[in-house]
Amino acid sequence: MTDHADDHGKGNHPYHMVEPSPWPIVGSIGGFLLAMGLVIYLHPTMFGTGPQSFFETIGLWTIAPGLIIAMMTMIGWWRDVIDEATFQKMHTGVVQISLRYGMMLFIISEVMFFSAWFWAFFDASLFPKEAVGGVWPPEGVDVFNPFSLPLLNTLILLSSGFTVTWAHHDILEGKMDHAAKMIGWTVLLGVIFSLLQAYEYSHAPFGFSDGIYSSTFYMATGFHGAHVIIGTVFLAVCWWRTAKGHFTKDSHFGFEAAAWYWHFVDVVWLFLFCFVYVWGTFA
Repeated sequence: MTDHADDHGKGNHPYHMVEPSPWPIVGSIGGFLLAMGLVIYLHPTMFGTGPQSFFETIGLWTIAPGLIIAMMTMIGWWRDVIDEATFQKMHTGVVQISLRYGMMLFIISEVMFFSAWFWAFFDASLFPKEAVGGVWPPEGVDVFNPFSLPLLNTLILLSSGFTVTWAHHDILEGKMDHAAKMIGWTVLLGVIFSLLQAYEYSHAPFGFSDGIYSSTFYMATGFHGAHVIIGTVFLAVCWWRTAKGHFTKDSHFGFEAAAWYWHFVDVVWLFLFCFVYVWGTFA
């Protein structure tokens, strides 16, 4: 019994016994401060108009440390995961299976998240209310031409899906140098997409609070843009890791997760382009 316990403690099994980490409690503190700061800042009149200016100030001073702590948690925690995978060799085949299930569940939760925004858009567009003139797009709303900048962004994002898939095949074949180049191209295309999206927003003929069309448009495309930025950072880290030789043909889940996430971002944009830009314009 003693020998078996010693073997288990030494790691003679396929499972990863995670070391105690400070990041869960640190991250929860950061998340709490960030959430409370946003609530206080966005709703400064919840206790009346008297303390409004005070709560606006307190909210900003709560958001800042919460955001900093959250960023520190992400950097530190993911650094530890990279160390476990690359140098400690803890990500065995069994562990990678559980990581894949975790990533799948995360992407499913993201599908549900975007379903809410599509639901809001279709509810407003399929059953336009009297408040918007009973038509969609609402009267007086000057919408984007879907076959100009949105179409260009669609081609850019589809191209990035091609390059990230190419990189994955390169890693499976052990061509790490070329894989790094393909990931680099994917990162560049992601940056270009984000810049063009920002340019589109800056020239939008409507503001965020100008009605149901603008609200559903900005919430759906804006959250997608945030996911593109997150995915670009994710792939940039994978780019660095590939150049450093962290991945092998048999162990590269970090990149695999990034590629799955990026393909999810691609698919969401296709739905946005087809329904919000094209169908929403000519409905």
